[in-house]
Amino acid sequence: MGKRIIQQRRGKGGHTYKTREKASKVRPGYLFDLKGDFKCVKLSVSPGHSAPIAKFKNKEGKVFENFAVNLLYVGQTINVGGNKFGDIAKIGDLKNGTEVFNIERNPTDGGKFVRTAGNFAVIMAKEGDAVKIMMPSKRVKKFDVNCRVTIGRAAGDGRMSKPILQAGKKFYIMKSKSKLWPRVSPVKMNAIDHPFGSGRGKRMKSAIAKRNASPGKKVGLIRPRRTGRKKR
Repeated sequence: MGKRIIQQRRGKGGHTYKTREKASKVRPGYLFDLKGDFKCVKLSVSPGHSAPIAKFKNKEGKVFENFAVNLLYVGQTINVGGNKFGDIAKIGDLKNGTEVFNIERNPTDGGKFVRTAGNFAVIMAKEGDAVKIMMPSKRVKKFDVNCRVTIGRAAGDGRMSKPILQAGKKFYIMKSKSKLWPRVSPVKMNAIDHPFGSGRGKRMKSAIAKRNASPGKKVGLIRPRRTGRKKR
């Protein structure tokens, strides 16, 4: 009897695919009514995020957490509504070519895009009530002019430069992101363990599952609606 493939096990759940509780305790993002100057009072590391987390506080005692901008230090003051490095602003108020990160999908949602360490997006152009931004993937995406961003690049740019020397460390890094590691290539498995497994080299059968295949057998590429040349 073959084992359940990864898709089936992930769907069932279990300790392997559960994120550690403390990995999700920190919720970085912008508060609804932020304005004025805020001072960085603490820099910390969250297991569930690759970028460092900065804690900000103003004179009235209002506190919020956001991803740290590159070269941020404790005691530095940022402005909500400014246009300097590290400030939080609406993308409609910024110039073309400005580097930004932690972009809101919709105004006041706290930030959803470009949040990993060292990442940034670039403001390309303005079109009416929308702003074109080139994402790290080079894809150009439109956002509302009232969506907020942080000016600059996310801190932790060199995280990929340092090699991971121990397998155990890599295991816990992936576990904090709710991912299974190490991962065995499907073509290296037995035929009973995965639809791609056979042991006959890498000449696997079609990577496109049949349309009526069961959920556990739907692996590889998404099946196209139609193939071949279109009839006229």
